[in-house]
Amino acid sequence: MGWWGKLIGGAFGYMLGGPLGAVLGAALGHNFDAGLSGMGGNGEFAPGDRERVQTAFFTATFSVMGHLSKVDGRVSRREIALAEALMEQMDLGPELRKTAIRLFREGKDPDYPLDQVLEQFRRECSRRQSLIWMFLEIQLQAAYADGPLVASEQRLLLHVCRVLGVPEGVFRLLEQRMRAQAHYAGGVGGEEPERQVPSLTDAYAMLNLTPAASDAEVKRAYRRLRSQHHPDKLVAKGLPEEMMKLAARKSHEIRQAYERIREARGF
Repeated sequence: MGWWGKLIGGAFGYMLGGPLGAVLGAALGHNFDAGLSGMGGNGEFAPGDRERVQTAFFTATFSVMGHLSKVDGRVSRREIALAEALMEQMDLGPELRKTAIRLFREGKDPDYPLDQVLEQFRRECSRRQSLIWMFLEIQLQAAYADGPLVASEQRLLLHVCRVLGVPEGVFRLLEQRMRAQAHYAGGVGGEEPERQVPSLTDAYAMLNLTPAASDAEVKRAYRRLRSQHHPDKLVAKGLPEEMMKLAARKSHEIRQAYERIREARGF
């Protein structure tokens, strides 16, 4: 049984206390924060175990996405569509989808404890760097749902990075790649990537490269990004199984970019 099955089945030993537990508890209509804050080391799963990390990732992803959606003063239809499209890409079951929507709404609450949620999420993820980067990619994808980043969105995302311990240089690389992917995929409701070929400019940006990169650098960048986005590796680190389809899509986009460059260079 996966993390969600154990959650709804009542096996709350791996459940989160603290701010993440409070947010998830509010979304599910339970007072998990008060009842489970002291159970981290005594339940079935201790901090850092995969199913606990999966719960933290799911909770943080959709609640922070909701918080980000209103930072420019309004929640656009495209931002709501992006959240719903992500849920569709993940092929969430009815109950998980309802919970994701409720978490999104919790994030829009004026009293949403952003910094505390992020600090706990960082602790739960421990040194799982690729998992934190995946989280940031999803937030960037949400931010690009209604067009280029506005100043308030960029400030908030940089703040998220600081709290999570992600250097600004890494954020800029993620931003460049996600901007190119958003252009390539056509945004929310765009054509499926399997039916598209990225432009050469987008392909280089999606691999965080410039046309001046050597063939060897192209191959190294491709291998590194493919490894970072490998669905099985991410699930082993704590990505919820339901998000494997999203990781697989990102992995496919990276391969499409590499194939576009390889074809242009003839190697």
